[in-house]
Amino acid sequence: MVEIGYKLGSEKYPPLELIHNAKRAEDAGFNFAMISDHFHPWTNKEGNSPFVWGTLGGISQVTESITLATGVTCPTFRIHPAIVAQAAATAASMLPGRFILGVGSGESLNEHILGDEWPPTPTRIDMLAEAVDVIRTLWNGGNGMQDYNGCYYTVENAKVYTKPEELPPIYIAAEGEMASELAGTSGDGLIAQSPEESITKKFNESGGEGKPCYGEATVCWAEDDDEAKRTAYEYWPIKANTVQLNGDLPTPSHFEQLGGIINEDILAEQMVCSSDPQDHIDEIKSYVDVGFDHVCIQHVGTDQQGFIDFCEREILPEFRD
Repeated sequence: MVEIGYKLGSEKYPPLELIHNAKRAEDAGFNFAMISDHFHPWTNKEGNSPFVWGTLGGISQVTESITLATGVTCPTFRIHPAIVAQAAATAASMLPGRFILGVGSGESLNEHILGDEWPPTPTRIDMLAEAVDVIRTLWNGGNGMQDYNGCYYTVENAKVYTKPEELPPIYIAAEGEMASELAGTSGDGLIAQSPEESITKKFNESGGEGKPCYGEATVCWAEDDDEAKRTAYEYWPIKANTVQLNGDLPTPSHFEQLGGIINEDILAEQMVCSSDPQDHIDEIKSYVDVGFDHVCIQHVGTDQQGFIDFCEREILPEFRD
């Protein structure tokens, strides 16, 4: 049976509200939650972007059972993988047995801020593969200091002292063939935003068979469909963009300008904007049908409590034994 998760959208909410929403999701019966790791929101309208590692510490103090995953951290530009290794080990120590480090190749929106060159996708995937290797080297290095001399990263005399009894798994995000292959060969699981069978197929063929597959379904719920469409257009016009475009645009203002090209009806063709529970159930099943065994629901609207209540009442019972 598929497990259903709740997306903590750091782009829209300050840290205390994210912490509160995590507790609400746990109480409602969600199996897991994923939290975005951004420096900027997608649009200025969203208006937030707290530091994920501080927020995770707060969530660890108010929840008891729900699994938390970063969805996803980019360990290659804005934060060196050695620091991600330390941060994730600390988070896993505070969330024993229920933390997952989700990593990906990132977006220019968040990762260009230190002035680094934004390379093409193949280079970013190579950097991600090396970053994962750095993290595992520091986690599995035992009692000694570790050195690492790679093509992209250097670590000298480093040791992560605070580690959990059980190291967290590393899941790798993929939206194309190269990243799907990396997830299969180097990851403990897959994260994807689209219900594309080509992604899960490549993941499985590359060594991912039997490993967890996490899909992220973006929806907008409201009491009526027109309100859902208006809200989705106001806060999440990026759904109509290609993956490549979302990866390359550098500022929230660029995303806002691009959103002006489409309208509510065009966006509603790309995502579920509905008050009907069956529409949301069918969207989840579209991921299950192509091999995802975990589906995280991201509600882009502002009424998170209403959406959690809606899921508790209408959606979660559909996917329970």
